[in-house]
Amino acid sequence: MLTRKQHELLMFIHERIKETGVSPSFDEMKEALDLASKSGIHRLITALEERGFLRRLPHRARALEVVKLPQEATTSAPPKGRQAFKPQLVAPGEAAPAAAANDTRELSVLGKIAAGTPIEAIQQERDRLHVPESMLGAGEHFVLEVQGDSMINAGILDGDYVVIRRADSANSGEIVVALVMGEEATLKRLRRKGASIALEAANPAYETRIFGPDQVAVQGRLVGLIRRYH
Repeated sequence: MLTRKQHELLMFIHERIKETGVSPSFDEMKEALDLASKSGIHRLITALEERGFLRRLPHRARALEVVKLPQEATTSAPPKGRQAFKPQLVAPGEAAPAAAANDTRELSVLGKIAAGTPIEAIQQERDRLHVPESMLGAGEHFVLEVQGDSMINAGILDGDYVVIRRADSANSGEIVVALVMGEEATLKRLRRKGASIALEAANPAYETRIFGPDQVAVQGRLVGLIRRYH
């Protein structure tokens, strides 16, 4: 049995990973649960980890994995202000139903994207990757391999694959693929500051870079993340 707060936090983390591909920050979790400090979030995460519901990925900042969901998740009402969803429960070691396993789309891997100092612009297709349809939705998508560590506090690590929905605009606060000066592509959180555009890292070792509106072209928005374990 989970306490109400443990259950609420687990479902919030699960929903956020399902929607964005990355786990929420401690500040986001604190705000969602209306707690006074992040220490309460640390205690809840530890309790969920001890009960086998969450796993912290070692040596990776802000990287949480939902191992399982409580059975009542399929029937309980979602926390106030959040949309209901129907998770598919699969016991550890049990194969997912065949229909779900085949529900994928093959996407182009277009090259590497810098999560650090921008590197070369997006290249042509160099590989193909099967991505779950549940991660995609409508629109055209592509995949890029992450190079660098500037987005580690957003749960995006060197060597990860990011799933991008093609778009030429984004809301302030979204993680985007941005083409800088028409030459260099980078993965950053976009912030609009008056007439300027800021590209923010999620690593204090990197500075926020400010550009004029004609110097940054949005190529797409982050919708998911795939991590391969070797």
